[in-house]
Amino acid sequence: MGHFSFAVASIDGSARLSQLETPHGPIAMPAFAPVGTLANVKTLEPRDLHEAGASLVLSNTYHLYLRPGHELVERMGGLHSFMGWDGPMLTDSGGYQVFSLAHRRALDEDGVTFRSHIDGSTHRFTPERVMEIEQALGADIAMVLDECAEPLDRGYNEQALVRTHRWAERCRAAHTRTDQALFGIVQGGIFPDLRLQSAEFLTRLDFPGYAVGGLAVGESKEQMYATLDETCPALPADKPRYLMGVGAPEDIVEAVYRGIDFFDCVLPTRIARNGALMTRNGRLNIRNAQFAEDTLPVEEGCDCYTCRTFSRAYLRHLFKAKEITGLRLATIHNVHFMLRLMDEIRGAISTGTFADFRAAFHEQHTMTDQTVRHAQRAKRAANVQSSAG
Repeated sequence: MGHFSFAVASIDGSARLSQLETPHGPIAMPAFAPVGTLANVKTLEPRDLHEAGASLVLSNTYHLYLRPGHELVERMGGLHSFMGWDGPMLTDSGGYQVFSLAHRRALDEDGVTFRSHIDGSTHRFTPERVMEIEQALGADIAMVLDECAEPLDRGYNEQALVRTHRWAERCRAAHTRTDQALFGIVQGGIFPDLRLQSAEFLTRLDFPGYAVGGLAVGESKEQMYATLDETCPALPADKPRYLMGVGAPEDIVEAVYRGIDFFDCVLPTRIARNGALMTRNGRLNIRNAQFAEDTLPVEEGCDCYTCRTFSRAYLRHLFKAKEITGLRLATIHNVHFMLRLMDEIRGAISTGTFADFRAAFHEQHTMTDQTVRHAQRAKRAANVQSSAG
């Protein structure tokens, strides 16, 4: 891979402990990438990401193309210099954003024409144009332009797969930057034969790495896991495997179990801004009245800045008062939680105990779900008794 190298250090079942070397440093895998859509992980600074242990950050081609524009980013020295992040970066192709705007785009075999969600102006993405944009942005890893189809519609997935493969070939031919690794994206919905067909086709193109796209977009968790069961073994063992847009902790544990190496998702940062804090016992809604005088940290034993410094009561106050600091502190905790989870996963794989880790993780989450359901039933029963007498 030129400026890149990938090595698997150990395997526990299908779970892999590995490392990807990039021009901006190594990525210890399994890894999670916080999402900085507009060249910024919302409410955080690069030093926050370093302190949390982030080794990879994702930015979005579609959004940066529209604002401030890839030409400007290139003139400013590229994405790393522009946002002040000196670690590895990945840019997606913008395909998911474009295809999610069904009422704003027109698709053809050569590319897609779409209207900006900002001002309604018309734009066009082709594989060659997307490569031009991603190479100008200059992230360490770039993604091919693909079509993310509705995962349960077989007929449409068959058509979209032909287009995705044709576009992958064109992206491969148009990509010339040697200090940037271009990854292919396996599509095919929930249909095993289409996924295998896609993996086989893309493997022949010999990309430096492979992503599994088109999941967590409407299918059930069982269907997602079954799709990974079929897809991961069909991907090259000596290349990194990336599951796009998946970030629920239980899904990450299951995907690692099936051989995925790294992830990205807006979930931790997005729910943080709504007052939802991630813990090993499930999500905590900091707005709830029960935390008004709670002196505990968000999660006991967590060493993030938020938990070392502030109480649940203070965080609840910030959210109720609509103070921006609350959003920042919640995001610091959630990003730290995800990165600590990845560190624990890597540790379990390295000691050959990932199966035990997986079982304990799910037992804890199952107990949490049962406890929540019991509390909800008890609350409903109390309300019925209260209204009756």
